[in-house]
This record gives sequence, C-alpha cells and structure tokens, in this order.
Amino acid sequence: MKILKLTMRGLPNFKEELCIDFVAKQRVDEKDMEQLHRAFSNIYTNPVLAFIGINASGKTTILKAVSFAIELLGSQPLNNICFKEILDDLGVQQTVLFTSYFYHDDTIYKLETLIKKMPAVLDAGERLIIEDETLWEKKIQKVKTKKGIFDFNTSDLFIKRDRNEKFLPSDVSIMIALNKQLDTKFFLYDMSNLTDYNILNALGNYPREILTFFDPSIEFLNCRKDGKEVDIQLKFGGKEEIRLKHPEELNRYLSSGTIKGLGVFIRAFLAFWEGGYLIVDELENHFNKEIVATLIRFFLDKRVNKNGGTLIFSTHYSELLDHFDRNDMIYIVKNVQGIGAANLSGLLKRNDVKKSEVYDSDFLEGTVPEYETYIALKKVLMTSEVRKEL
Repeated sequence: MKILKLTMRGLPNFKEELCIDFVAKQRVDEKDMEQLHRAFSNIYTNPVLAFIGINASGKTTILKAVSFAIELLGSQPLNNICFKEILDDLGVQQTVLFTSYFYHDDTIYKLETLIKKMPAVLDAGERLIIEDETLWEKKIQKVKTKKGIFDFNTSDLFIKRDRNEKFLPSDVSIMIALNKQLDTKFFLYDMSNLTDYNILNALGNYPREILTFFDPSIEFLNCRKDGKEVDIQLKFGGKEEIRLKHPEELNRYLSSGTIKGLGVFIRAFLAFWEGGYLIVDELENHFNKEIVATLIRFFLDKRVNKNGGTLIFSTHYSELLDHFDRNDMIYIVKNVQGIGAANLSGLLKRNDVKKSEVYDSDFLEGTVPEYETYIALKKVLMTSEVRKEL
C-alpha cells in the first residue's frame, strides 16, 4: 500500500490543518518520469519530501505527526504508537481528525479517523480512543483527473466503525481488517529518535560496499542476535577481529557519521525493496554534503528505487534544496502563531531558480532569523552584562 495524501486537523500547536501531499502537484514531463514513482495512470508520487525551516519552526513535530499517521494506518494501537506525544497537549474530550488517502493494486482508499482524548480512570492515565472512523474505496479507473483522486461519495462507503464492536479495541483502527484482508502493510523506518545520538540497531551482515563507502578500513561488520544477547563481529583490515556484546560499544571504534550512515543506508535499501517510508530528522547531522546528496540521488533514481520508497526528512541547510529539480518535493515550515507547512510549489512558480538563494534571501518570509533578534544578540555579546548572568 502506498500513501497519496495525509491531512491532520486539530493537532495541538498547529496554526491550521496540516496537509502533506505525496502526489506530484506540478506538471510531470518526460525528464521528471525518471525520478518520480508512477502510482497509476498519469499519477506520480514524489520519492523524496524535504521539510526545511529555522530552529523551533516545528519540523520535528511534523515528522512525528507523519510517523503517527503511518503507524495508525498500520493498525498500531494509538496508545502504543511511539510519537503519541504529539497529542500530549490535546485537552481531555478534545478531538483531532486524521484523513489518509492511499492505494493498493487497482483501488484507492480514504480513511477518516477521529481521535479523542479520554480522562484518567482510577490509576490509569489519560488515554486516546477512536471516537469515529470511516473507510471509503473506489476503483482507480473511476478517476479521470488528478483532483478526482481525492473525491469520494456515499456510494464509495466500505467500512463504518461500529462503536459496539466487542472485538475491536477502542484505540485500534479498522485498518486492521483491511491490512489482514489484503495481506499487506505500510513499511515504516523511523529514525527520528536517533537525531541527537547514534546507535546501530539494525541486525545483519553489512554489505562490504556500504562499509567501504563510509569507512574503507572496515573489512566486515556482522550484528546478530543470539537468544537475548547481541553478538557483534567487527574487523578492520590487517587487524584482529573485535567481538562486542552491546551496540553502544561500536562508538569506541566507529565515527558517529559511520554509525549513522550504516543505519540510514541499510534502512534506505529496505525502503527501496519494499516501497516503504524512511523518516530522518535533521538528515545532515554527522554527514558531509556528498553523503546526503548521494542518499537523495538514490531515492530519485528509479534504477535503484524500483518500488517507490519514500525519504521524508527535515533539514536546516538550504543548500540541500538545490538537489531538487521540482518545487513540490519541498515544504517550508514556519511557526507563526502556530506551526504550519507550505509546499514550495505554491510559493515559487519557477523550478529553474536556485532554491537555496531564494530561501536564504527571506523572499518566502520567515526563513531566516529576524533581524531584530540578531541585533539584540549582538548588543548583548558586545557588553559585559552577560557575564553577570553566567
């Protein structure tokens, strides 16, 4: 199953509805077809979505919201989802509406899930439940235009949640039935938790080509689980083999960039094979620019990314935007009286301008720190008053 669009209405700390469109919004020409994933007919999806904004603009929160939505589609119980924290500021009895559009084989689906926060009962804390939920379906051949993808009517109703259903937990989506019926799922590889530290938590025998790309001195690296214990074999060229029992111990032998790189690229290969979703917060952390550029190029290369895997990442660095030919792969994130994300294709009509220069010029407004805050900081640093506060 592949996602076409996600919308979230009522998210705490957001200015308005969050809408993430995976479908290519701009015109698709012959050159673009070499980069985009053909979903069906003349509909293509973007294999990379980049979220860029200044510090504290809400990029990480948006990635967590996307991850939450995908786990919801995977029928994970709401209260077990890793990033349910995005709803921590939701008031008791308040609701948030998740709407997901996706397709599988010859069918397009629309899922509306109304999530509600319930009060604590006895010793139990507050919990999330699904207050209402509806699933629609229609055949792809019914779609005549790109806009028509997201149009559903009452005759397309497939499943309506029954609140009296005894065997469906209150925090599990009706997607559990569809996933079982179709015998498929959404493949998600979320590395957002590894933004501030690196740990290699992918098991297996790492291909020599990946090892050499990050550190040519590594001869082999094999991580496997033996019962409850992890057995790690690491060998550098011309040296004795090293045996380790904990992934954290690799930090003594490998650089942070190598550890992050191995984790990201192994998951990228899985996303290529399965058509899955790889989420990385602050992609450039611990990487040089060429490594980041290589990863982006792989996702944009149909010879490598044969099944339409999708890279979703956040960044502070405007230079990364110049690796994209299309504006609709980029979202500008701002936090002005609430978090918001706008697709660059709606803000900048031309693809042929240097995107980093447009972003850094503040032509889009709110993409660089305000001049007043810069002057205030400079004045403090020029005085001795700051010493008294330290």
